Amino acid sequence: MSNTEGVTVSQEAPEPVGAYPHARRAGGLLFLSGIGPRRRGSREIPGVTLDAAGRVVAHDIELQCRAVFENVRLVLEEAGSGWDRLVDVTVFLTDIERDFAAYNRVYAEYFGETRPCRTTVGVNRLPTPIAIELKCIATID
Repeated sequence: MSNTEGVTVSQEAPEPVGAYPHARRAGGLLFLSGIGPRRRGSREIPGVTLDAAGRVVAHDIELQCRAVFENVRLVLEEAGSGWDRLVDVTVFLTDIERDFAAYNRVYAEYFGETRPCRTTVGVNRLPTPIAIELKCIATID
C-alpha cells in the first residue's frame, strides 16, 4: 500500500486505468475512485466474454458484482477504513434494464447490514469493458 498525504494506491486491488489513486482521505472521510471488477495484474474481467476484436458479447452481472465488491473491500481495508464504515455508494451500470434485479439482489447480500446511502445510475459505457463500477465514500479515523 502506498499511503502518502492521505492518498492510497492499493497493492491488492486492480491498478487504476488513469492518473488517479484508489482512495484519498479528506478529514474524517475516505473517497474512493471508481472501482470495477477487474483483477490485479491481469486484463481478466470476471464474468465478461469478449470476441476476437475485444468487444463484449456477454456478461454475468452477479460475478462482476461480487468481484467489484471485493475490490472495494480491499481498498477500504488498505486505506485504514472498512466495509462497515461505508456511508455512500454510487453504482454505475451499463445495462440497467437487464442487470438491475440481479445486481440489487447481490447488493443486498453484501450491504444488508451496512446500509450506506446508494445511488444507481445507468450509463452507456465505462472506460473498460465492464458492466458495473462503484464510487464510494467511507468514514476513517
